[in-house]
Amino acid sequence: MSAVGAGVSPTERLAVEDLYARYAEVLDEGEIERWPELFIEDAEYLIVARENHQRGLPLALVRCESRAALVDRVQAITRLSFYAPRVLRHVVSGLRVRRRTDRGFDAQANYAVFQTLADEETTVFSVGRYLDVIVAEGDTLAFARKVCVYDNPLVTNSLVYPL
Repeated sequence: MSAVGAGVSPTERLAVEDLYARYAEVLDEGEIERWPELFIEDAEYLIVARENHQRGLPLALVRCESRAALVDRVQAITRLSFYAPRVLRHVVSGLRVRRRTDRGFDAQANYAVFQTLADEETTVFSVGRYLDVIVAEGDTLAFARKVCVYDNPLVTNSLVYPL
């Protein structure tokens, strides 16, 4: 039996870690227009309750099945949505490169997203884990599939931004 992450070089692990850092940075710095660039053309992005994920249920709070769908989501956020201005901060930890695949890596990490509204205390927006398929696209890595499995039993009514 091989160990988790066996055959993954330190350089490859750092490249995966950099992808996660860029993901958080793009969202935290309000550069949401760049968010789809972190995904391949036929990528899948899902936000799923832990209970649904554990039961293998296909119901997702958010389901985007291509980069074009991610671009549409960004346009809806930036052009159509009305919501209180906020600052988000993603904390990503416990990164594990689970295994190497033919095209890249299966990886997972824990996340916590904090939210600060004007004149309010910072609150926990969402916590959970990312279950990802990462592939090489040119000389960089990109997400082919990102599943955000959230732990919180209640979802805020302002789940506008990606986790």
